[in-house]
Amino acid sequence: MKVWIDQDLCTGDGLCEEIAPDVFALLDDGLAYVKEGDKIFSDPGGPEGLAVVKEGQEEATIESAEECPGECIFIEV
Repeated sequence: MKVWIDQDLCTGDGLCEEIAPDVFALLDDGLAYVKEGDKIFSDPGGPEGLAVVKEGQEEATIESAEECPGECIFIEV
Protein backbone atom coordinates (compact mmCIF):
# COMPACT_ATOMS: atom_id res chain seq x y z
CA MET A 1 0.00 0.00 0.00
CA LYS A 2 1.17 3.52 -0.82
CA VAL A 3 -0.23 6.89 0.26
CA TRP A 4 0.09 10.54 -0.70
CA ILE A 5 -1.57 13.82 0.30
CA ASP A 6 -2.83 16.58 -1.99
CA GLN A 7 -1.62 19.64 -0.07
CA ASP A 8 -3.98 21.87 -2.10
CA LEU A 9 -6.90 20.13 -0.36
CA CYS A 10 -5.30 19.80 3.09
CA THR A 11 -7.08 21.75 5.85
CA GLY A 12 -4.21 21.34 8.32
CA ASP A 13 -6.56 19.76 10.84
CA GLY A 14 -3.93 17.22 11.93
CA LEU A 15 -6.29 14.27 12.39
CA CYS A 16 -4.11 12.13 10.11
CA GLU A 17 -1.03 12.72 12.24
CA GLU A 18 -3.05 12.04 15.39
CA ILE A 19 -4.41 8.73 14.02
CA ALA A 20 -1.25 7.53 12.23
CA PRO A 21 1.83 9.43 13.45
CA ASP A 22 4.16 6.91 11.79
CA VAL A 23 2.66 7.73 8.37
CA PHE A 24 1.78 11.45 8.49
CA ALA A 25 3.48 14.63 9.70
CA LEU A 26 2.16 18.19 10.05
CA LEU A 27 4.89 20.68 9.11
CA ASP A 28 5.47 24.35 9.91
CA ASP A 29 3.50 25.38 6.81
CA GLY A 30 0.38 23.97 8.52
CA LEU A 31 -0.05 21.18 5.98
CA ALA A 32 0.18 17.42 6.33
CA TYR A 33 2.69 15.28 4.46
CA VAL A 34 3.36 11.56 4.30
CA LYS A 35 6.52 10.04 5.67
CA GLU A 36 8.50 6.85 5.39
CA GLY A 37 10.54 6.31 8.53
CA ASP A 38 12.40 9.58 9.14
CA LYS A 39 11.95 10.85 5.57
CA ILE A 40 9.09 13.33 5.08
CA PHE A 41 7.90 13.68 1.47
CA SER A 42 7.51 17.46 1.51
CA ASP A 43 9.50 18.31 -1.61
CA PRO A 44 7.62 18.24 -3.89
CA GLY A 45 4.76 16.54 -1.97
CA GLY A 46 1.50 15.81 -3.77
CA PRO A 47 1.39 12.71 -6.00
CA GLU A 48 5.19 12.77 -6.35
CA GLY A 49 5.35 12.34 -2.57
CA LEU A 50 4.15 8.75 -2.63
CA ALA A 51 5.22 6.84 0.48
CA VAL A 52 5.12 3.13 1.19
CA VAL A 53 2.97 2.33 4.24
CA LYS A 54 4.81 0.08 6.69
CA GLU A 55 3.26 -3.23 7.60
CA GLY A 56 0.89 -2.81 10.52
CA GLN A 57 0.04 0.81 9.62
CA GLU A 58 -2.49 0.03 6.88
CA GLU A 59 -5.58 0.21 9.10
CA ALA A 60 -4.58 3.54 10.66
CA THR A 61 -3.78 4.94 7.21
CA ILE A 62 -7.21 3.98 5.89
CA GLU A 63 -8.89 5.44 8.99
CA SER A 64 -6.96 8.69 8.48
CA ALA A 65 -8.19 8.91 4.88
CA GLU A 66 -11.78 8.27 5.96
CA GLU A 67 -11.67 10.85 8.78
CA CYS A 68 -9.83 13.57 6.84
CA PRO A 69 -12.06 16.69 6.59
CA GLY A 70 -10.22 17.85 3.44
CA GLU A 71 -10.49 14.44 1.75
CA CYS A 72 -6.89 14.94 0.64
CA ILE A 73 -5.38 11.53 1.49
CA PHE A 74 -5.06 9.15 -1.45
CA ILE A 75 -4.27 5.47 -1.08
CA GLU A 76 -2.89 3.24 -3.82
CA VAL A 77 -2.92 -0.52 -3.43
